[in-house]
Amino acid sequence: MSAFPHSLELVKPREIFIRGVTTEGRTFRPSDWAERLAGLMARFRPVGLCRKEAHLGYSPYCVPTLVDGVRCLVVSESLRDIEPMAFDFLLNFARDNQLDVVEACLTQAAAIDAEMDAEVEDLQTARETLQRVFQTA
Repeated sequence: MSAFPHSLELVKPREIFIRGVTTEGRTFRPSDWAERLAGLMARFRPVGLCRKEAHLGYSPYCVPTLVDGVRCLVVSESLRDIEPMAFDFLLNFARDNQLDVVEACLTQAAAIDAEMDAEVEDLQTARETLQRVFQTA
């Protein structure tokens, strides 16, 4: 039996946020770095979503976003299962450029609810969780 109530047990992180801030606190350049990387990853999509126009949008596994005015790249851990080399490339990029990497955790209850919601809503929940983490830090 866990010491935490059932609703507070943590599950495996679902997204990794690569923040456009170096360990020295400087903004990473070029300013469109997240969009460039997401463009490279655009071909990795869930089965059934691969269509002729796939190059015109981002993959749901790798999405650029802005969190508290900082450019970020949200990488789904599902990418690791689909294409481990692409996942490693993104994490190595972050490490080589000394970018902040944050794993977003959801509670088990939130994870169950998120599975029932659309993938877009799951990403929004992770963004809100990450914003709360940054505000308390």
